[in-house]
Amino acid sequence: MALLERTGDPARQQTAAGYPSVYEMNTRYAFEEEEFQCLRKLAGRVAEIAARPEMAAKARLWQRHNDLETDEPLVFIDPENGWNELIDPDTLVCRDPLARVWEMHLRKQIYWADKLKDDKVIEAAFDVPFVYSETGWGLTLGKIGGEDGGSYNVKQAIVEYERDFDKIHYPELVIDAALSDRLMALAHDVFDGFLLVRRKATWWWTLGLTWEYINLRGLEDFMCDMLLEPEWVHRLMNLLCEGTLRRLDRLEQEGLLPLNTGATYVGSGGFGFTKQLPVQKDRVTTMDMWGFVESQETTAVSPEMYHEFIYPYHERIASRFGLNCYGCCEPFNPRWKYVKNLPRLRRVSVSPWADWTSVPELLGKRYIASVKPSPTPLSMKQMSEDVVRADCRRAVQETRGGVCEFIMKDNHTLGGNPYNASRWVEIMRKQIDRLA
Repeated sequence: MALLERTGDPARQQTAAGYPSVYEMNTRYAFEEEEFQCLRKLAGRVAEIAARPEMAAKARLWQRHNDLETDEPLVFIDPENGWNELIDPDTLVCRDPLARVWEMHLRKQIYWADKLKDDKVIEAAFDVPFVYSETGWGLTLGKIGGEDGGSYNVKQAIVEYERDFDKIHYPELVIDAALSDRLMALAHDVFDGFLLVRRKATWWWTLGLTWEYINLRGLEDFMCDMLLEPEWVHRLMNLLCEGTLRRLDRLEQEGLLPLNTGATYVGSGGFGFTKQLPVQKDRVTTMDMWGFVESQETTAVSPEMYHEFIYPYHERIASRFGLNCYGCCEPFNPRWKYVKNLPRLRRVSVSPWADWTSVPELLGKRYIASVKPSPTPLSMKQMSEDVVRADCRRAVQETRGGVCEFIMKDNHTLGGNPYNASRWVEIMRKQIDRLA
């Protein structure tokens, strides 16, 4: 336990975007025999689940769904931080921080299949990311407060544009090839014979740019700047866009991009299965991939301001990708007249704050509606099934006529009641069947 006492437990860091960096783990890159056997046993169980006929059927359904060949709804839940209540990290066998992260990942795949029973496809594969660091943009947002995940005030990195703008530089990736190879060799040693070990990095979650802007300027000033400093907003958005495109160029040129066209989580909900993009390719380009832009931080600005200050840069990013996703928590419908023009747009987030009744008219059978009922009821110790049932029923009724997936995410807690997650899936499926 000494490693965990010094570094914290990375197995508790739950994110849909991938594993914590190994730089944060203080791992030994070598496991005890008990850890080794635990991981191999779990890998064998994952391989058995992946071989079930239902997994191939789910993969086919996701492919037809993403290619707009069927309007049969799909259901997916990622409890996010709620995973720590579904699988208590204190019950993990492994002690090494890296082994614990791998163990948690494998146990989640098993739990998804055996307990949650949603439409997630379990693969007989184990993905190993590159080990890398990033230089950042040259300036970093300061925080006052925020301990233990609490609220904080912003200490701006850019106080005055005239003075501070030239301090910003494009970020650079620094890849640790030796450590990356060491990590890959360890994974082969553990999982060979059970799971296909793949080099697959998650280089980004979003390419929406506005979060980076806010981390330099702060949310309040960013909003005000659209009125008071419009030229500077465009200059900084352009710099952020150019830096992001340069990063994509490097990943592409050095053969570091992975395909995200299978059981990879894409956008803010759903998976990447499609026949319209490659499923295998030696050298991947961004045009072989799903892209993702969003700007949930600018929900309070008008659609016209989104169009003026953000959309042009979203369009440049999206133009690099073969298929695109848009949106996270922001309501899509107020800015739809602009968002719909994104190149090769396919998946649209329909958040709890969106007008669900607009889905049949605005999205219809032309786009995937990633519909997200509220996670709030699941955060209660005693979940109100009547509330959940009504919310799920409304989701199905109001979006009927669209190509819908029903996504439960952003669960920062399950109220200490693991049953809430699996019960939500059951209720959601019953409402779909009832109203089919």
